[in-house]
Amino acid sequence: MFRSLAVRNYRIWFAGALVSNIGAWMQATTQNWVVLTELTDNNAAAVGLTMALQFGPQLLLVPFSGAVADRFDRRRVLLVTQSLLMLLAAGLGVLLVTGQAHLWHLYGFALALGIVNAFDTTSRQAFVSDLVGTEQLSNAVALNSASFNSARLVGPAVAGVLIAVVGSGWVFLINAASFLAVLGALLLIDARRTGRPRGSARESQLRQLSAGFRYVLARHDLLVIFVMVFLVGAFSMNFPVISSTMAVEFGRGAGDYGLLSSILAIGSLSGALLSARRPSARMRVVIMSVGGIGVVSLAAALMPSFWTFAATLVFFGLAISTMLTTANGFVQTTVDPAVRGRVLALYMAILMGGTPVGAPLVGAAADALGPRSTLVISAVAGLLAFGIGLTWLFTERELRFHRDRGFRLTVTHAGRPGVADDPRRQTETLTAPISVLRRGGAAMGAGESAPVEGPGVGATGAIRVNEIDDPEPPRR
Repeated sequence: MFRSLAVRNYRIWFAGALVSNIGAWMQATTQNWVVLTELTDNNAAAVGLTMALQFGPQLLLVPFSGAVADRFDRRRVLLVTQSLLMLLAAGLGVLLVTGQAHLWHLYGFALALGIVNAFDTTSRQAFVSDLVGTEQLSNAVALNSASFNSARLVGPAVAGVLIAVVGSGWVFLINAASFLAVLGALLLIDARRTGRPRGSARESQLRQLSAGFRYVLARHDLLVIFVMVFLVGAFSMNFPVISSTMAVEFGRGAGDYGLLSSILAIGSLSGALLSARRPSARMRVVIMSVGGIGVVSLAAALMPSFWTFAATLVFFGLAISTMLTTANGFVQTTVDPAVRGRVLALYMAILMGGTPVGAPLVGAAADALGPRSTLVISAVAGLLAFGIGLTWLFTERELRFHRDRGFRLTVTHAGRPGVADDPRRQTETLTAPISVLRRGGAAMGAGESAPVEGPGVGATGAIRVNEIDDPEPPRR
């Protein structure tokens, strides 16, 4: 589960990022509570607008952030972005402590935070591959998620207490101080042992920006993941709106609002650690997870009390974390390293860029229809994503249902050579290697769902970057 921590550089990065993540969660919790209760009169739409401003730049700046991550030294990029994030947190903290903060200050802070994060998030995600290499990448991605959600377990609860005891402004100042940990880690990392971006400085800027788009268009499996992630990111991952309005719905204060985030983190941490135990990221896990998000969201909408609602958040966090960790790992481990930064930028843009679309709508629904409507919207989005993923799995992979004795159903690959259509002789699973899926000497399509381990076997679904240089890449 913790095998990638054996790498010295990753171990240093992991420790520094954990401290900084705790501060970031404290700030995120405080930011939305300030907008909802201190600068407005329980205006959920204002919280949604703040989230839209914060995550919108992820979508608009995706071509540039991806190119930066692939072309420049990611460690130096992170030193710049983390320093800017520290200054932003300190500036808003001073405004809040001195009583000079207004709603437009929060909007401006959220927008600036989003612009810096557009470059920071992409480079930070790709930086992991520089630290551990391909073999440990899936495990390192999962442990990154575990670090993120461990911080989520602590940060919001601490923020809730600090808001009540010392005031919201000091939470931003404490977060600013926490950036010293990650900046120190970046300086301690041995740069000689880190990989370098493989993007060529000789390529034209237009060609670099379009390479990531063309690569994704040639990969049906990535397209499906991006669609599922967009739906969930836009309409299910609006937890600041959901939790703050539900806390008010049950007549609770800032402390209980922070507690909800920590309870959610219990499930999120569990999902990340379970993902770390898996040898590789699999498409079917992503599909099952988005279905779980839909079911749990519907259950949460029906809960009659604060504590029963809080209990469902454990499972909500488990499903969200499993989906995000597995999707991120699948993208990182199956793409060509030469375009990894640009593809990750697209992935993060789809994930975070859905928030400007979904958050204001979810916030408006909370104001007009009540807080529980936010969970119904989340349920619809999760179940729709599950339907899209399942449809792709059965059409692209040509899977079939068969009914055995009684009501037992089995799933088989159609047309395996030599066995015709007899389900009793088809024993492969949904994650069978590509060699099993070949028919008539040709692969079944560009939708393979998971990397295959073994000597001389490459990751299924991976397309080399030189195959996308032509305007119309060949079908595989």
